[in-house]
Amino acid sequence: MPVKTIMLVCNAGMSTSMLVNKMNQVVEKENKEYTIFAVSSSRVQEEIASKNIDLILLGPQIRYMEDSIKSQVGDVPVHVIDMLDYGTMNAAHVLQTVEDYIMKDDTNE
Repeated sequence: MPVKTIMLVCNAGMSTSMLVNKMNQVVEKENKEYTIFAVSSSRVQEEIASKNIDLILLGPQIRYMEDSIKSQVGDVPVHVIDMLDYGTMNAAHVLQTVEDYIMKDDTNE
């Protein structure tokens, strides 16, 4: 599987940055091939234009922006991170969910 690029989005990009750090630790430990980073919701269009994003994960606090972000990103899948996983910073489970999304999205192509 080629490297997948995952963008996490929240209001300011700060709380998702903590989750990104934990996710990257799991990725490194398990030798997975992901590029994961966080941005604020105001930078979504800029990042989509400059990078090849495979999946966007929204912090649960901006769930209300899901439709708006989907309209900005074309065919890039957008999903909301589970509130419990986000609150507990359960990076391993978020990554498992990512893999489920990617496998589902890859089979739908």
